[in-house]
Amino acid sequence: MEYIYAVMLLHKAGKEIKEQNVAAVLKAAGVEADSAKIKSLIAALDGSNIEDLIAQGSVVAAAPVAAAAAPQASESAEPAKEEKKEETSDADAAAGLGSLF
Repeated sequence: MEYIYAVMLLHKAGKEIKEQNVAAVLKAAGVEADSAKIKSLIAALDGSNIEDLIAQGSVVAAAPVAAAAAPQASESAEPAKEEKKEETSDADAAAGLGSLF
């Protein structure tokens, strides 16, 4: 997670997101950086718009909360099972970035 935070900090500061900069941020935070993880993260972000990724992450994280907060009309047990599957697939999609670390 700290690798993602380092990238977000660099982005917010207007600095170039490259391996050396991510490693420097992690070192300044007292985190022992793993160069393989940094390389994987940089490769995964190559050509990506950080602002779009942040917006997509917000939507994915907010979707299960919004679904739980929405009042449910009287439904049969079958649609409830389908809704649960959708939440699981959203969680699986969000977990994809976790596999980098």
